[in-house]
Amino acid sequence: MAKFRLLVTTALAATLSAGVAAHAGLITSETVVAAVPVPEPADVKPLTPADVVEQRGVQPDTIAPASTPDQKAVDAIPVPTDPVAIKIKELLDARADRMFAAKKDFAAAQAYYTAHNFAPVWSKDGAATDSARAAIAYLGTVDREGLDPADYRAPTFKTASSPDQAAEADLRMTATLLTYAHHAQNGRVNPHHVVKEVAYNAEMLDPADALAKIAESKDVAKTLAEFNPQHPLYQRLKTKLAELRGGNVAGQVQIGKGPALKLGKSDVHDARVPDLRERLGLPAKNDDVYDRELADEVSAFQKERGLRANGELTAATVDAMNGVRRDHSREIEIVVANMERWRWVSHDLGQAFSMLNIPDYTLKVYRDQQVLWQTRVVVGQPAKPTPLLTETMKYITINPTWHVPPSIVHNEYLPALARDPGVLARYGLRVSYSGGQVSITQPPGDHNALGRIRFNFPNQFLVYQHDTPDKNLFALTRRAFSHGCQRVQDPVKYAEVMTSLGAAEPYSQDRIRRMISAGSETDIKFVNPIPVHITYQTAFVDEAGRLEFRDDVYGEDARLIAALKSEHGSIVDIPVARVQPSTTVASSSSKKSKAAAATTAAAPSSPPPASNPVVASTPAAPTSPAAANSSETASAPAAASGAEAASNSSEPTSSATASNTTAPAKKKRTRTATAQAYSSSPSLFQMFFGGGGRQAPPSYVPGRGYYR
Repeated sequence: MAKFRLLVTTALAATLSAGVAAHAGLITSETVVAAVPVPEPADVKPLTPADVVEQRGVQPDTIAPASTPDQKAVDAIPVPTDPVAIKIKELLDARADRMFAAKKDFAAAQAYYTAHNFAPVWSKDGAATDSARAAIAYLGTVDREGLDPADYRAPTFKTASSPDQAAEADLRMTATLLTYAHHAQNGRVNPHHVVKEVAYNAEMLDPADALAKIAESKDVAKTLAEFNPQHPLYQRLKTKLAELRGGNVAGQVQIGKGPALKLGKSDVHDARVPDLRERLGLPAKNDDVYDRELADEVSAFQKERGLRANGELTAATVDAMNGVRRDHSREIEIVVANMERWRWVSHDLGQAFSMLNIPDYTLKVYRDQQVLWQTRVVVGQPAKPTPLLTETMKYITINPTWHVPPSIVHNEYLPALARDPGVLARYGLRVSYSGGQVSITQPPGDHNALGRIRFNFPNQFLVYQHDTPDKNLFALTRRAFSHGCQRVQDPVKYAEVMTSLGAAEPYSQDRIRRMISAGSETDIKFVNPIPVHITYQTAFVDEAGRLEFRDDVYGEDARLIAALKSEHGSIVDIPVARVQPSTTVASSSSKKSKAAAATTAAAPSSPPPASNPVVASTPAAPTSPAAANSSETASAPAAASGAEAASNSSEPTSSATASNTTAPAKKKRTRTATAQAYSSSPSLFQMFFGGGGRQAPPSYVPGRGYYR
């Protein structure tokens, strides 16, 4: 508008000026025209003949009005005409999500049916399709996978006589299959509901993708089976589960109890004969006669099983056919629990990977599904459990420095330092003070708590694998002594194997030993990070094909079996008692100490606490800012293992007065108290005064973060 006014004003002024000038005979009319400002022409290309022809072909009355987005969405929704499809659409529009176990399942079903004009997926002309019948038959056999067929009850399409019933049956079938797919791929029980610390990276089921695979499969039974883990470690357990059940799995006919059958002068009739013929693989007949052919097959079966081969169907023969043996119910429960835990782990373990089995105290390196190398390990105590996780090993540190975490500093080392100012220095620990903060480190060396090698796979629990000076612990059968990290018996060989898989070049054991002898802290970085799986296998099949069982050191089987036995068809929520991080330093109150001891004594799988005669108080030191990111602070959820657990474990925390005297009598009493504390608190004093049982609490490496 302002430009327009300026233009008019300028033109008017120019005209008036021109008039005056013309009157005076000073300028011409051309001068007046030139004085009027003209807008610059638009940068528009001239029309071509093709443009003119194209415009002539467009008639104003044939141009369609633009559709609004809402109108397009309405037009895109298909309108079903089939009565069952109409009812399916009505149910979906009415938010029939009550049929589905999860909202995402309902959304996936809604999208799939909408894309297919709400046509029924599992029935046609009032009868179940071949795919539906195959899916229903497969669901009846899922106990082979350690699942319960009762959780996946399919609807009966025969009774769906009306469009309403057929529509509901179709949706319920879809919901049932999606529930099964969830359970087969990721487990019935949410691992976070029964395990204190767990972080697996399993691929969570995509309901939309799963439904498309199932509904459009040419072999629906095979497709459903493939949702379960396919790697050999799971499949071997599946085979052993069938053996424990004696072949008594769904799909195999069972012979009923009854009187002994044997050939006689006249025909012997029995209702069990058709089942018996099927069990022995004989052609079916239209009678129930126990004939010579059947008796001969029974005799052959008896001979094979070491029974008296007389051709008589005795009770012992029936039991052998049904797989009745001694009661394996407990072993079956344990195997099923382990199969459930395998579903939590990524189904693709990797071409090469490291796997640690906590209850077996072993670490194995696999390549192409075969064990490449294995060694013994020390794992976390029941009060400081090693977490279950999958991560990738990214580098190895030679001659690592141990940075003692704040919780260990304040709860264990400062009290010891108060009693004996030289105790830390004698064991190579260095104390430094900066801005009110106290830090303790241990440089590389033979006495370093981490040994000479640390294997790094950064994770939320801040644990890792490392060497240890306490080699004597590997001779023990039960090796749960650490704060959560895993100590490796032969770290040099482990480093050689892992670098051959992940580093740019392999490092021989001789080369690694030379690096250790050099004494400098060095990182060997991997160009191909190697998966590290920390698992809890109380039942597994060894390389010789034997089913092995191990003690439930953390009580994980008990919690998981209880969860699996609870309400069917849903993921249960079993609360797990978690160790709460301590926010205070050792207290001088004997009442609090007794209460803590009583709580520890009540905890399962923990040894009874010993009394600590040294009770005093240490002023609480300020918390390091870096500690807020460690597993020792209350702000870190689900971090129950680690150094903070020491305050709640069966190992009492030692305390001492801030003041100490150098008088001989005082020294004598301090040494006596120290010796007593050593016997009752191995986590601290065994490290200082010898003996096995050194702990490996978290450590902080500048630029790398916390480790345990």
